[in-house]
Amino acid sequence: MQKATFHYGDTSAEVVEVEADVSLMRAAVTKGVAGIVGECGGQAMCATCHVYVREQYLDALPAIGDDEDEMLDCTVSPRDPARSRLACQLILGPDLDAIEVDVPERQV
Repeated sequence: MQKATFHYGDTSAEVVEVEADVSLMRAAVTKGVAGIVGECGGQAMCATCHVYVREQYLDALPAIGDDEDEMLDCTVSPRDPARSRLACQLILGPDLDAIEVDVPERQV
């Protein structure tokens, strides 16, 4: 099992176990993680799964695709050029077995 940690602005955090080959968004929605909406179901079409990836995990991430890049310009919370990603585009598995992200204050 992979591990995902969701940090909140009030300094609390939620840790969830994630099966391999499951997106961070799908794991968050399935486990009821607060602040991750995922309205489009993981199609990179709504930006309601915006997260700020903690710096120590950035090098392990795949490159941002064109669709994700476009949607990150539409987030309600400000885009961080280095850390903003859509959780639906981050697949946990052998290449990414743990991740920590900060959940924006608002998604919609």
